[in-house]
Amino acid sequence: MEYQNLSVEELKAQLEKAEQTRVDLEKALSHRWHAAKSDLAQQIRDMIEQKGYDVEEIIGLVQPRRRRATAAKKGNRSYTRYVDPENPNNVYIRGVLPGWMKEKMTAQGYDPTVKEDREAFKNNYLKPVQE
Repeated sequence: MEYQNLSVEELKAQLEKAEQTRVDLEKALSHRWHAAKSDLAQQIRDMIEQKGYDVEEIIGLVQPRRRRATAAKKGNRSYTRYVDPENPNNVYIRGVLPGWMKEKMTAQGYDPTVKEDREAFKNNYLKPVQE
């Protein structure tokens, strides 16, 4: 395609189309990547079970010792996850408030900078899920 002969509007349309294609490709890649990992994990589980072993026992041997020790330390902490009931992809665990949460708090009349408002919003609006 000869881009030199296109108008500004046509070039902008081509860019928007290319951007949408990029977004669609990234979504497809992410979906395939997660599906491939799930398939591999299932194949490994099946192989372990076919040999007569417990999956958790073998997985513990696969992880490096340093990583297992770190995971064990982190395992003692338990933080409540807060999920947006309107969009389960919106999750808040702790720390800096995500943009989606600040927007929803403001829309509901809460002030994200006030601790009491943050706690009230979490209790009244979000769905707590214990990990």
